[in-house]
Amino acid sequence: MGNLTWCLRACALFVVWATTAVTMPAQTFKTIHNFDSTDGAFPWAAPVQGNDGNLYGTTQNGGNTACASGCGTVFKITPAGKLTMFSFDGTNGSAPFAGLVQAANGDLYGTTSSGGTSGNCTNGCGAVFKITPSGKLTTLHNFNYSDGADVLGTLVLATDGNYYGTTQIGGFYGGGTVFKIAPSGTLTTVHNFTNGPDGGFPVAGMIQATDGNLYGTTWTGGSDNNNDGTVFKLTLSGKLTTLHSFDLTDGALPFAGLVQATDGDFYGTTEEGGIDNYGTVFKITPKGKLTTLHSFSGGTDGDTPISPLVQAIDGNFYGTASYDGLYPNYGIVFEITPKGVLTILHNFDSTDGSYPYAGLVQATSGRFYGATFAGGSSNACQFGCGTVFSLSLGLGPFVETLPTSGNVGTAVRILGTNLTGATSVRFHGTAAKFKVISKSEIQTHVPAGATTGPVEVKITKNTLKSNVVFRVTK
Repeated sequence: MGNLTWCLRACALFVVWATTAVTMPAQTFKTIHNFDSTDGAFPWAAPVQGNDGNLYGTTQNGGNTACASGCGTVFKITPAGKLTMFSFDGTNGSAPFAGLVQAANGDLYGTTSSGGTSGNCTNGCGAVFKITPSGKLTTLHNFNYSDGADVLGTLVLATDGNYYGTTQIGGFYGGGTVFKIAPSGTLTTVHNFTNGPDGGFPVAGMIQATDGNLYGTTWTGGSDNNNDGTVFKLTLSGKLTTLHSFDLTDGALPFAGLVQATDGDFYGTTEEGGIDNYGTVFKITPKGKLTTLHSFSGGTDGDTPISPLVQAIDGNFYGTASYDGLYPNYGIVFEITPKGVLTILHNFDSTDGSYPYAGLVQATSGRFYGATFAGGSSNACQFGCGTVFSLSLGLGPFVETLPTSGNVGTAVRILGTNLTGATSVRFHGTAAKFKVISKSEIQTHVPAGATTGPVEVKITKNTLKSNVVFRVTK
C-alpha cells in the first residue's frame, strides 16, 4: 500500500451511462491552491480547521528532496488560499497520508506512513508526530514493525486524553494494529489484527462514538471466505467485536473510516462491491445491522469512494468518489441523504483537480473544503500535483467544540466564524462562563449541571449551534 501507483488510472477510460443519481451543478466551487511539488504534492487526507480559523493538512510527497519524490509536508492554508508549509526530511518521517487532529491547546497530531529512525522497514516504518501551528515538529514515536508500520489513517483523540490509531501492517501477526499513544509519546498496542475473522490491514482511522467505544473498518479479513473487510467495535481496553463482515454484494474493501450520525448510526463507504462492484455507501447500526444506501455504477455517479463521509449541519452526508463522473476518470463530489438519495455536486475535469481521495471537511462558516490527489495547473507532476478547493452550498455557519466530550470543569475551545460579539454560551441550555479569544475561538469550561446535548453560542440576534452534540461524561 506504500506504493500508490495503482491509484493513478488516468489512462483508463470508462463508459459513461445514465444512473439514478441526481445531477446538480455546484453552487460555488473554487480551487484555492494548486500544489507544485516544492510546496507539496499529492494530498491524501482532508484538511482540518484549526482554532485560528485556518486549515491544516498534509501532502504525501513534495517538499524536501531528501526523498526521491519529496518527503511530504504539513501545510497551513487560509480560507483565501495563502499557503505555508513544513517539510519532512525522512529522518522525522515521510509520506504522511493521514490527516491531522488538533488538541485543545492548538497543537496538531499526525502520522507518517514511512520514514523515521527504524531500520526494520525498507524506507522506515513511519512515525507519530506533534506539530505546533507555527511549524515546530516533535517526533513522538518511531514505529518498528513489531508495534506496527505504514499508518494511513488519521488519529482520534479519545476521552481518556490519549490518541488512538491504526497501522496498516506489522504487529504480532503482520496484519496491522490498533495503538494508543499518550501526548508524551508512550505507545501501547491495543489490538493485533490476524487478517482473519477480526479483520486485517486497517487503512482508515477510527472514531470514538457516543458510547465511549472506538469504531472502525478493516480493509480485508472477516468471517466469510471473500476477505472483503469488516466493521468493528473496540473498547479502550482492547476488547474487539466484529460487527459486520462484507461479502462483496453489500460492499468490499472499506478503505475509509466511519462517521456517527445524529441518529446514532454509523455511515461509511466501501472501495469496491455493491451491484456493479464500483463501491457503496452504507449505514450500520451499533449492533451491526447493515444497509446499503447506494451502489456506484462506475459511470456518471462515479466509482471507488475511499474517503470518509462527513455529516453536514443540514443532516445530509457529503463525500467524494475517486474516479469517473461526467468527465471519465477524474472523480466527483456528492451529497447523499440518510435514506440514500444521491446528488452529484461537482465533476472534476483535471484542470480543477482529479482523484479526490481526500474527502471533505465542513468549516464552521458552512463552506466545505477538500483536496484532490492530482490535477490542477502545475505540470511539475505527471498528472498534476493536486489541489485544495472550497465548495459553498449555501449552508449556514455553526460552531465546533474541541473536545466533543468531557467532565464538568473540562476546558473546551469553541471554534466558529465571527465570534467576537458572542453574548452567551450554553451547554444543552446550561449557561457557561466564557472568554472570546478571537473571531474564530472562544474558551470555556463545561459548567456544573450541564447535560449531553448541543452547545449554543448566541451572537447578537443569531444563535449558532454545534455540529455535533457535546457528551458530558461522568
